Amino acid sequence: MLFDKAIVRTPGKSVVDGIDDYADAGKPSYEKAVAEHHAYVELLKKLGIAVTVLEPLEQFPDSCFVEDPAVVFDDFAVVTNPARSTRQKEREFIRPVLDQFFEHDQIFEITAPGTLEGGDVMPVDDDLIYVGLSARTNQAGIDQFAKIAARFGKTVKAVPVEQVLHLKTGTTYLGDNKLLVAGEYIDSPYFKDFDQLKVPVGEDYAVNCINTGNGVIMPAGFPGVHQLLVENGFKVYETDMSEFAKIDGGLTCLSLRFS
Repeated sequence: MLFDKAIVRTPGKSVVDGIDDYADAGKPSYEKAVAEHHAYVELLKKLGIAVTVLEPLEQFPDSCFVEDPAVVFDDFAVVTNPARSTRQKEREFIRPVLDQFFEHDQIFEITAPGTLEGGDVMPVDDDLIYVGLSARTNQAGIDQFAKIAARFGKTVKAVPVEQVLHLKTGTTYLGDNKLLVAGEYIDSPYFKDFDQLKVPVGEDYAVNCINTGNGVIMPAGFPGVHQLLVENGFKVYETDMSEFAKIDGGLTCLSLRFS
């Protein structure tokens, strides 16, 4: 297994007002979003993950996307500084949760003028972390994060994000030097040393997957990506993400994962 713990937050009724800068697919259904979230949690449990489920935060429509206000590793955690003002106070609610799993000297914070969101943080092998320089994560945030990561022997490399929301909206790491890539990251020189698994045209949303080590979780309805993963030796589990896609959310956004 690549991780054995996950933290998630149940969507509130306010999820219908979540930020939509990219999808333009209408408002999500609260009832369906909750059902999809429950299925997501049950699938993580089925694959051997101990899941901590947090209560909804109605005042924060996007708070089910717990990966953005925090970044977690096995040996440290970082409370980030989301770029959108409507999300910044989520930090006050994620910090007490991190305190349950990490010691005080293992938890750090990104401060203004730095911004950093977890969707831009992609760890790979050999203590290397790629961080997207995006509309939500700026250079000051990357610099602060790099200093924190260096304390734990990790190196940070910045990657420009020009066409999508976060770095992991365009690429996710599957382990064993395999990188799932779509759009602007296909044949990207930033990832020339990886075995690039190229997402078929029209299935870019499905680039955001989670490899648990016991199988890869992917969004339902993308047969080309499903076949690509199977051909590369992965056992694949699909789960519906239709409502979260409407508010620019993906599979990795919905959980903090660590051991």
